[in-house]
Amino acid sequence: MANIRKRGSKWQVQIRRTGHPAFIKSFILKEDALRWARQQELAVDRGELTYKQPEASATLSALLDRYEAIITPAKRSYRSEKVHLRQIRRHFAPSLLITSITSQDIAKFRDKRLMVVSGATVRKEMNIIGHLFKVSSQEWGYPVKTSVFQSVKKPPNGRSRERRLLDDELNQITASLKRCRNRVVFSVFSFALATGMRRSEVLGLSWSHIDWETCTARLELTKNGDSRIVPLSPSAIKVLQEIVSEAGGAVVPEGAIFPISANAFRLAWERAKEKAGIQGLRFHDLRHEAISRFFEIGLSVPEVSLISGHKDTRMLFRYTHLKPENLASKLRDIGGT
Repeated sequence: MANIRKRGSKWQVQIRRTGHPAFIKSFILKEDALRWARQQELAVDRGELTYKQPEASATLSALLDRYEAIITPAKRSYRSEKVHLRQIRRHFAPSLLITSITSQDIAKFRDKRLMVVSGATVRKEMNIIGHLFKVSSQEWGYPVKTSVFQSVKKPPNGRSRERRLLDDELNQITASLKRCRNRVVFSVFSFALATGMRRSEVLGLSWSHIDWETCTARLELTKNGDSRIVPLSPSAIKVLQEIVSEAGGAVVPEGAIFPISANAFRLAWERAKEKAGIQGLRFHDLRHEAISRFFEIGLSVPEVSLISGHKDTRMLFRYTHLKPENLASKLRDIGGT
C-alpha cells in the first residue's frame, strides 16, 4: 500500500509490500506523487516490477548517496546538509560495508572532526549519520545496527554566543556597508537589525508580505516550519519606505523587497566586515543584538517571542544578552539601590 506524506517542501511516496523493503521517492507536486504511486502499485500487481532485497554487502557510501538523493532534498536545510554529507564521506572509506561499521569508527570520526570544527557542527553531522542509520534500517530494510551509533557520545553544543555590536563597530560596519556598490546590502543589514529576522527570512520577503496599515510583515515559511506575523518598528518601516522611494513608488507585489541572492549577500557582508576591520561578527549575531535590544526597551517575554518566533523561552534566552552597563543605568534612573 502506498503512503504519501508531506516532507518539507516535497511529497514523499512510500510503497510497502510483504517481503520487500519500503521503496521511497519524492516529488514536488502531490499530483505527480499520486500518479507515480498508482503506476508502481499496478506494475507490482501485474508482476512487472520487483524490488531487490537490500544486500548486506552494501557500502556506507551507497547509503549516503541514496540518503542524499531521497531524504536530503525534502529538508529546508538541504544545501547545508549536502556540505555535511561531503565531510562525512571524506572520513569513511568508500568500500566500508554497513555491516562492518563499529562504534569505534563513529567515535574516530567524531574526534577527527572536533579537531577542525565546533562541537555543534559535529553534533549536526552525527545526527545525520544517526538518521541515516534509522532510515536505512526501518524504511529501507538494510541490516544496519542502530546501536552502533547510539552507543557513541555526542559532543556538547557548547556555550551560546554572546556577541553583541559595540557602538564603534556599529558605526564602522554601517559606513562600510554604505560604500557597497549594491545598496541592497545595507538595506538588508538595517532591516535585520530592526526586526531580528534571520537572513533567509529577510531575503525571502516580497512586497505582498507587507501590510502597511498594521505595520507587519508575514513570513510564510520560517525555520520551525510555521508562518508568523512580525510587527515592524518605525526603523524597519523607514527602510522599506526608502526602498519604495528609490524605486519611484513602482514596486511589484510579488517582487522581492531585497533582490539579492544569499551567496551574493554573504560575500558582500564578508568584504564589508574586512574593510571595517571587525572580527568575530556573524550576520546571525544581529538577531541576538535585535532580541537583546527588544528586552532592553522594556518589551515582555511574550512580546519578544512573538517577534522572534521562539516557542521555547529557554531558546529565546539563549539569544538574549543584556548589557550590564545598560541595566546599571536603568537602575539609577528608577532610583534603585
